[in-house]
Amino acid sequence: MTTGWAWIMLILSGAVDVAWAFAMKKADGFRDPPWALASAVLLVVFVVLLVKALDVLPLGTAYAVWTGIGAAGSVLVGILVFGEPATAMRLTCIALVLAGIIGLKTAG
Repeated sequence: MTTGWAWIMLILSGAVDVAWAFAMKKADGFRDPPWALASAVLLVVFVVLLVKALDVLPLGTAYAVWTGIGAAGSVLVGILVFGEPATAMRLTCIALVLAGIIGLKTAG
């Protein structure tokens, strides 16, 4: 696998991680079986994609980028879907996470 494909898989894994967090919230502590099943499937998918990406990418950078995508994406889903507060401080912190991701990617 090329480095480019590994980055694509890593980004997809981060996006699926966000979908997993959304499904876990909707599963309501596994009291909603369809959402619980969706969360289990999404968990497997994001782990498989992450493992594939880690075959090529450096662990420290890849894991930090993946975690940042998941964290920032989950905060945005919380704001957009679940009505969580979009304060200036929260948005600034998301921007800092994204700046860190970009810094790690460009630093090699």
